[in-house]
Amino acid sequence: MFTRPTTWRGETMHPRGHIGSEPRPIRVALYSHDSVGLGHTRRNLAIAHALAEELPRHTGRSATGLLLTSLPIPTHHLPAGFDLIGVPAIGKSEAGYRPRHLGVRMPEVLRLRSDILRAGVLGFRPDLLVIDRHVHGVGGELDATLATVRRQLPLTRVVLGLREVLDDPATVASEWAGLDLHAVRRHLDAIWVYGDPVVHDLRSTGEVPAELADLVTPTGYLAAGRHRHGSTEHERPYVLTMVGGGSDGTRLCLAAAAAPAPVGHTHVVVTGPQMSVDDHRAVVAAAGPDTLVLRSVPDGLESISGAAAIVTMAGYNSVTEALPFGGPMLLVPRETPRTEQLIRARSLERVGAVDVLRGEDLNASRLGTWLAGAVGRRVDRSHLDLGGLTTVSRLAAGLVTDLTLQEVSDVAV
Repeated sequence: MFTRPTTWRGETMHPRGHIGSEPRPIRVALYSHDSVGLGHTRRNLAIAHALAEELPRHTGRSATGLLLTSLPIPTHHLPAGFDLIGVPAIGKSEAGYRPRHLGVRMPEVLRLRSDILRAGVLGFRPDLLVIDRHVHGVGGELDATLATVRRQLPLTRVVLGLREVLDDPATVASEWAGLDLHAVRRHLDAIWVYGDPVVHDLRSTGEVPAELADLVTPTGYLAAGRHRHGSTEHERPYVLTMVGGGSDGTRLCLAAAAAPAPVGHTHVVVTGPQMSVDDHRAVVAAAGPDTLVLRSVPDGLESISGAAAIVTMAGYNSVTEALPFGGPMLLVPRETPRTEQLIRARSLERVGAVDVLRGEDLNASRLGTWLAGAVGRRVDRSHLDLGGLTTVSRLAAGLVTDLTLQEVSDVAV
């Protein structure tokens, strides 16, 4: 039986998603706003690696994609077949969002970012668009993109990806109240929550409105199977303090640098690329004789895997990258302006996965005492669902292959 090929998104396509005789690659776009820290982009980068590796196994088709971000990503950190579109960087201060580098007003930066995002998505025509945390982006910068997707790319599946803790329920409720939930629902095909509901379930806390709850699927933490990019050169044995991007980690790094290292161990303190030059220098000046202060490391996962114990803040990415690690972990959560980190730390402490030190109790002596008692211990975290990257790949495959031949015919161009 002869089946006439159709055209789809400007390409000659046969049934089963083939172009000519070859399967058409699945196109993925991943957006993150990246105003504070590195976690949003690192979360999407981990997903990109998982999709590049797993989608061919699930679908028989390769994956290609774009990361839409304001953070520079070294080429060798990207999975094969993926590239990035950069937008002007923004930061966050007590007065709100602001341009990080450009000497123009914030509304101009948002218009520029919006135009770039819309052009990138429309030009790439993805099968799957994953939006990290903010469905409308910063200042509504994704509104034009989402409207274009629904109008011109009706087969594109749109997913909102949420970390497992957003904030205290009252604060989150006020944020959702400012959105048109009917419009949000029209834009989305699914909501993925990157956590283990046994630890914290934002459906039961009210962090997701009841109107959207049926779209939610918990994936497990995006922890196990993260791609590694290099090797560590730290001399073993060592303990490790890391604070993610470092823009809000100065106080912890100062205490860590001054803390006595456990006998026979070096204390490696990584301040992060977003810590100010002056603050980084202050941490270096505070360091004891057995403490090594670094701005960054070639691969944080490699550094984590070789440490005897870890001290970190309680941001999603900092915690998630360390959860597969079998040694003790001390979380020192930031508690303002959001309580997200404190909620995460307490939830993980409740299930026996971590220890917690409140910021009000933070000092070099307390850190030194914890480190001395931590080295040599192991922590069983096998009761946690750390397989989020595997689950996300399976869910993505289900979304992009849930297209009937009739649907393809309906949108032939």
